Amino acid sequence: MFSSKNHSIVSHLVRFSSSFPEFVNRNPRNLEKLRIARKPDGYHLEKPGRKYWHKLVLTRSNRTVTAQVIHFMNGPIVEAKTSEWALRKQLYSITDTSAYLNLGRVFAQRCLESGITEMYCDINPAKGGKVEKFLNEVVHGGVKLEEPDVYKKPNPWDMHRPEKPWEVTEE
Repeated sequence: MFSSKNHSIVSHLVRFSSSFPEFVNRNPRNLEKLRIARKPDGYHLEKPGRKYWHKLVLTRSNRTVTAQVIHFMNGPIVEAKTSEWALRKQLYSITDTSAYLNLGRVFAQRCLESGITEMYCDINPAKGGKVEKFLNEVVHGGVKLEEPDVYKKPNPWDMHRPEKPWEVTEE
């Protein structure tokens, strides 16, 4: 089976691997995913408010449209523009309705690839307009446009006990 040399290598590897924990999550946004990170409140007199971890920002100009996910502390995380070469080459115009639709698809895909599935959105689009179609494509792509509330540990005397977001229950 094993020679003495192979046996010593295997036993060394077993000792080495058993001295470390099985899994360590080094994701800096892990607490946000678990919904136990603090959401910044901002000042109560601020009009838009800042109670979010990730926020969707859509910037329109005469030449291009830009969609970004802004983290409350680190700034832009994910960005998609209609002026990018890959998108621009496929579009007739980079500011028309089809540009907004395709930008929404690409943006949703990039968000999901980076692990962002929920974000705060305070955009109020006109009914049937380009921005509403963009937001519909983002939602259709699998991104929720509202963030869950922060998990609040219940007191022992509380009647309602919310489900812990880090526990998985099968039905």
